[in-house]
Amino acid sequence: MKRIPLIIAFLALTMTCVSVAADNEGFSVKPRTFDPHHTFLVNATWLSGIGCPTDATVVLFNTEAPYNLLPPSKYTDPACPTGDPSDHSNQGLLMAKTGPTLNDASAVAELVGVKGTVLTELGYDLRKPGVNTNDARGSHCGAGAPRFNITLQDGEFFFLGCSSPPATTQGPGVGFIRLRWGGAAGPLQAYRDGVTLQTIPAIAVKSISLVFDEGQDIGPDNFGLAVLDNIDVNGTLVGRGGSSGDNSKGGSD
Repeated sequence: MKRIPLIIAFLALTMTCVSVAADNEGFSVKPRTFDPHHTFLVNATWLSGIGCPTDATVVLFNTEAPYNLLPPSKYTDPACPTGDPSDHSNQGLLMAKTGPTLNDASAVAELVGVKGTVLTELGYDLRKPGVNTNDARGSHCGAGAPRFNITLQDGEFFFLGCSSPPATTQGPGVGFIRLRWGGAAGPLQAYRDGVTLQTIPAIAVKSISLVFDEGQDIGPDNFGLAVLDNIDVNGTLVGRGGSSGDNSKGGSD
């Protein structure tokens, strides 16, 4: 009988260790579709080779005679000097909606493992050239898609669209733009109940998801598709599918 308190103490210590380990695992981004009517007009998936390259290996052609191949070298898009260190195949998150916006379907990606987080920063890298998120070239970047849907543990709901509110900071590159809201540059603001712009309070998160539900009838691009990478929650980046327990701040692809 005297061993029971020791066993209880051991179990409590074990549970504490497990809890600490879980807190340090970061989060993952798991795509799915909302398509209750089986329209098959939406998709969300991680694909290799479409993400923002960080320290990627390239083999270039020599532009002068004898026009041979040059030795392997490294390439980084200026938009993403840091990336998910566990992403070894340059994955990107494809989110697409074909046809009209009013179709009751959407591409979704759940951020798994963020419950209990107090938010200070959100963001992603968007496959789009130049410095203007309203440019018709490249991924769609609308007021409502791609957007973060954020529910806090007190029941408050916020959403944060690609172009509304404008990103606190933008890092332009060759083929991507790094978009960040909040962080060191200012408070993290989003639309409470989709209406009122305000700073997200320091209340733990219940859930976060990325939603893409604007179709090909929304300009200026009328493309209905976006490619995202390096999903950012408080500076931790996720740039691949599957379990992302080894994601950490910074790093390279």
